[in-house]
Amino acid sequence: YLARKFFYLWAKMTFGQVLPSKARCFYDQKILQKTFGEWKEQWTLCRERKLSLRADNHYRNLLLNLIFKAWRAYVCQQQGKRSKYYVAESYAKRQTLLRTWQHWLVYVDVQRTKHGMQSVALAFRRRSCLRISWAVWRRQYYQKCSGHKMNILALQHWAQSLQFRAWLQWRELYLHTQNEKQKDTRAVTHHQHWELRRCMGAWLGYLNLHRVKKRQNELAQEFHRSRTLRRCFSDWQLSWKCRRRMRDHRSDLEKQATRIALWRVFAHWKHYVVLCVEEAQQCELAEKHYKCHLLVLQKYWNRWKSRL
Repeated sequence: YLARKFFYLWAKMTFGQVLPSKARCFYDQKILQKTFGEWKEQWTLCRERKLSLRADNHYRNLLLNLIFKAWRAYVCQQQGKRSKYYVAESYAKRQTLLRTWQHWLVYVDVQRTKHGMQSVALAFRRRSCLRISWAVWRRQYYQKCSGHKMNILALQHWAQSLQFRAWLQWRELYLHTQNEKQKDTRAVTHHQHWELRRCMGAWLGYLNLHRVKKRQNELAQEFHRSRTLRRCFSDWQLSWKCRRRMRDHRSDLEKQATRIALWRVFAHWKHYVVLCVEEAQQCELAEKHYKCHLLVLQKYWNRWKSRL
């Protein structure tokens, strides 16, 4: 519409009301060529601008994607380290509490056994002291009673000369029986003391054997627990190293893939730039050729106007 409007103005200024058909055709061709050239130039500029914007957006998105991946890997690594530190700290606290609890239980058992042994020893000492004192008191009582009786019998039979021999025989027999009784009591007390000593030795041996077995069981349990913990820790360390190796390998593969993708994008962009340069050179050559053609046409147009 604008071309037509300016064409009418130019025709009025040049020819007035007369509009030759040949001039119209020539003018139409010139306007079409000029508009086509401007449209082609605008189209190439718009295309280059779109492609540059697309390349910038692609490069920006690629950089953002790489930054996000690196940040996500760092966050995952920090979370893994934090969780491992928390697990190790809680495990150390539990182990410390378990060891203190075990030592406290051992101490309580030792104190209980000590108190029990002390109470048993005190009771045994009391019984032995009471038994010894009772035997001494009974023997002295028997001796006093026998002496008192012997004195009474001696005073009674002192005047009885006829019964002196019988009294002597009875006294000898009584003394013999008293000696036999004392020997029997001494033998019984010696046997009881020997039995008590033997029971005490057997009980002490049993306590020592029980302590040794208990200590051996505790050492075996502690060795089994430490061995199990060492084996679990070694398995966990191997699995952690394997996972870390796999994660490093995956990150290397991702980095290599990103490098390959960047290299491909750079190759495509380089090829596109070469094509754009070639296209620009061709367009420049075409424009030069078109300008030469326009100069020839202007020359012939001037000749035609001079002839007209």
